[in-house]
Amino acid sequence: MARLHPRLESASELLPQHRPIHLLTRHSVREESPNGFADYRLALTPEGVALARDWGARLPRPVSAFYSSPVGRCLDTARAMHVGGRRAGLAPEPLVLHEVMDLVEPGCYVQDIRKCGALFFELGAVGFINRHLVSPIEGVLSPEDGQGKLARYLYQRQPCEGMMAVHVTHDTILATFVAGLLGRTSVTDEEWPWMMEGVWLWFDDTHLHWVWRGEPGRTAVHHLALADLPPLRTAGA
Repeated sequence: MARLHPRLESASELLPQHRPIHLLTRHSVREESPNGFADYRLALTPEGVALARDWGARLPRPVSAFYSSPVGRCLDTARAMHVGGRRAGLAPEPLVLHEVMDLVEPGCYVQDIRKCGALFFELGAVGFINRHLVSPIEGVLSPEDGQGKLARYLYQRQPCEGMMAVHVTHDTILATFVAGLLGRTSVTDEEWPWMMEGVWLWFDDTHLHWVWRGEPGRTAVHHLALADLPPLRTAGA
């Protein structure tokens, strides 16, 4: 039976009460791939829809908006989470769902699929990400530049105080982003994001904070090239 990662929901206890929160999450459980590569036609299973709906009903605070990769299984994850959230009084009606190219490949780290697609199929997802974390790949942003791009994307979509935003993406994007936050140069199969697993994120005036699998961390905002953006609005401002 599909289930959330055991440290995802409990990690919400580490979130600040008043800061706007982001959940950057992999989509829910999808159909099995016949060749080991998950093309974008693979849909959520009925179990995956139920898992996303149930998780949406248990989110730790109200959701102001859902953002998603334009791929069907990500959009359907966001829709199912909204259904659960609406029933629990955590999500508004109607659904506010934005399709975002920053949450899909090509579009996030991958800038030119023609230059790197063959290498991806040669190495597989985990092998490709591990190569990416230690050496440049033509057509792909560096881990540092991609991390800054995603941080900027999140920074510009702050929910209101005491609320959260949900961003549904894919395993390769989430794995690379989290590895960058943790300062890792490789990702094992055990560390690979589960379906419906995500990282909790929030900003203060000087840092991007996160909680991944129950472990908190932070990195200075100036490392993420966010200095040119307006300062965050604080309570009472």
